[in-house]
Amino acid sequence: MEKEKQSLFSTYSENVSYMKERLAVDKSFDIIHLDLKYAGRNMALFMIDGFAKDDIMHYIMRILAQLEPEQLEPDPLEKLFKTYIPYIEIDRVDDLNEASDLVLGGPVALVVEGIDKVIMIDSRTYPVRSSQEPDLERVVRGSRDGFVETIVFNTALLRRRVRDRSLRMEYMQIGRRSMTDIAFCYLEDIADQERVDETKAIVEKIDTDGLAMAEKTIEEFISGRHWNPYPSVRYTERPDTAAAHVYEGHVLIFIDGSPSVMITPATFWHHLQHAEEYRQKPIVGAYLRFVRYIAVFASIFILPLYYLLAINPEYLPADLSFIGLSEEGTVPLIAQFILAELGIDVLRLAAVHVPSALATALGLVAAILIGQVAVEVGLFSYEVVLYIAIAAIGTYATPSYEMSMANRLVRMFLLIVTGMFGAIGYIVGITLWLLYLVRMSSFRIAYFWPLLPFSYRAFRDVFIRSPIPLKNRRPIFLNPQDPDR
Repeated sequence: MEKEKQSLFSTYSENVSYMKERLAVDKSFDIIHLDLKYAGRNMALFMIDGFAKDDIMHYIMRILAQLEPEQLEPDPLEKLFKTYIPYIEIDRVDDLNEASDLVLGGPVALVVEGIDKVIMIDSRTYPVRSSQEPDLERVVRGSRDGFVETIVFNTALLRRRVRDRSLRMEYMQIGRRSMTDIAFCYLEDIADQERVDETKAIVEKIDTDGLAMAEKTIEEFISGRHWNPYPSVRYTERPDTAAAHVYEGHVLIFIDGSPSVMITPATFWHHLQHAEEYRQKPIVGAYLRFVRYIAVFASIFILPLYYLLAINPEYLPADLSFIGLSEEGTVPLIAQFILAELGIDVLRLAAVHVPSALATALGLVAAILIGQVAVEVGLFSYEVVLYIAIAAIGTYATPSYEMSMANRLVRMFLLIVTGMFGAIGYIVGITLWLLYLVRMSSFRIAYFWPLLPFSYRAFRDVFIRSPIPLKNRRPIFLNPQDPDR
């Protein structure tokens, strides 16, 4: 949506009045307007309280206060711009609407009598927390810094790791009212330019008032399938993980206000990788990846499979007869599983909302009351508690939180269709799940690649954590301009 432009008026007073009215200076206490007079000229500063750096503005104002009228001649704009405003991030605009919108983002606007441009001084600073290790992506050995909620800090954290002259950070604003800052990041010498242009075009089409939920709002606009539980992009809060994907040829999207960076495109297998695998020796990393895959797939299939075998003991050979129920409970087995699943989700929500000091107490209450007492009164059987625990551990072992929640919904779906239709329901449910994933795509990339369509080299690298010296080729599905590492 194209914004309406308003050129500067012929008189200084009209320009100031327009800016005051557009910014509603008299209605908002945090919008500051200063009427000043330096070098014999009327000047006006517009800024947001809390964004402008006081020491920088005081220094600039002190320099301007020492100017004599003749020092601004013969070209006042060039003199101020190049000589008497000692600051790095400075620009000029000839649109009052644009200047007003920029002020709302943090920069300071300087309107000067006799000059047909508004001088923008980007002396803003945002409230920001310190960079620390993300809770969802912890590693035993490795860097402890993580992205924060300020886009400039995040781009700097990435540039610290990617000191390549072809690294591009392209700026954009999304949201008619929020005007949220967004940066597209990629290596121009590596990334497929067609994919970069396509990604930017998709994001540019987003037409909404604001991005209150930042990256999650953008994902819902670009994913296409609104009721699809599986994430179409990968999130990371680790600069080293983001840098690794940039080197491969991915396009990253930074969103101001979010500590999560979006990685595009992303397949199903990207969500099952973790930085810890590359912080260990290759054989150890390969083992950790193998164990993680077992845990993730067990979290999806083990509950409905156990239920199927428990209600159909004839499917079990004599040597595995112990897998079935030791004793019948007072509640049907399918109801036990559904209640346990809902109980785990309620416990997870409770853990999110209680203060961290009470988290341990909440865990003890859940273990004693929901676990032990529920078994003793006959609400749950011991086997149900065991297999629910296995499924929960597999869910928490999934590196991607979004993927773990999607797998949880799939598990409940398989459990319900198995309870309704038995073995046929279990097999058909898995088949439908596989077909659904095979038909998915992320920015025109098959979601199940490299399994379907099959690519041997990529398939090997997905399932086995290869030593870095042997990974001398970038992923072919990204169509990198420079395929050799």
